[in-house]
Amino acid sequence: MIMANDYEPPLVLVVDDDDEVRTAISELMLSVGIEATCFGSTRELLESPLLERANCLVLDVRMPGSSGLDLQQHLAAAGVVTPVVFLTGHGDIPMSVQAMKAGAVDFLTKPVRDQTLLDAVVAGIERDVAERANAKVVQQHVERFGTLTPRESQVMREVARGRLNKQIAYDLGISEITVKLHRSNVMRKMQAATVGELIRAWEKLPVSIRETERS
Repeated sequence: MIMANDYEPPLVLVVDDDDEVRTAISELMLSVGIEATCFGSTRELLESPLLERANCLVLDVRMPGSSGLDLQQHLAAAGVVTPVVFLTGHGDIPMSVQAMKAGAVDFLTKPVRDQTLLDAVVAGIERDVAERANAKVVQQHVERFGTLTPRESQVMREVARGRLNKQIAYDLGISEITVKLHRSNVMRKMQAATVGELIRAWEKLPVSIRETERS
């Protein structure tokens, strides 16, 4: 059983203007233990608080009002990265290319085999679980990095570049002993047991932070 996080089971949100399709997909998800909630339009989905919790979206492409592709673009612009599986009876190659380039998990055409749809949804859930776990790790590193002094952050950057203590001391105009003290503090604050772990932590930091340290 896939767990979306430590507390909640996976959740799939289905958006389709066909009531029979919504019911069929919902029942299919429930048959394998995946919770599903359905909406008849993109507007209904956007008004739902469940969007923040969703692990995968199953979207029809063509619906009254905003289309599934419009919704995908809207979510991307808003910074929502929930994986999307498109399911449509009116798809074409340009649509599928647009959807996949924008990061869709899959672009399926109705009628679709149950297992094919399930495989795509599970892939979406697994992607979301991995992305949320990675985001959590990144946030931990950002918070730890925030406890470093300006000099410690400089030392961390130099260590991540592979510089030796004596090289760092020369570049920063401080003694090698002082570099060692700062380096020790950095390892402790970043909770890194080895230089390799420290380098990986540095590489996990957002580019904006790493570029700021370079300037």
